[in-house]
Amino acid sequence: NICPIGWHVPTDNEWTTLGVYLGGNSIAGGKLKEIGNTHWTSPNVGASNSSGFSALPGGVRYTNGIFEFIGSDGHWWSSSQNTTTNAWFRYMQTANSILSRNDHDNHHGFSIRCIKN
Repeated sequence: NICPIGWHVPTDNEWTTLGVYLGGNSIAGGKLKEIGNTHWTSPNVGASNSSGFSALPGGVRYTNGIFEFIGSDGHWWSSSQNTTTNAWFRYMQTANSILSRNDHDNHHGFSIRCIKN
């Protein structure tokens, strides 16, 4: 219920489809990242934003309240659970153009991106 009516947080499968559409996970991160170093720390490898996503490096908020990786990493939740306590997410880093996939504790603070139904 975090997205407006008619929108939703993408599933893990929708993130996978996006990575494939953008040419594979090894380059998809660059096609999603905002260009330059206004928000991303240098070197922001492969950033072209050719997808129009304009991914920003919001970092992570851990369950203990500590923030980390602001400026160097962006993490986005999917709506898909991997276990009862962990959900899938995608992340991008300034050091490469990879769209990476992992799962993590649901209580961590990551970014979300709402997509139209």
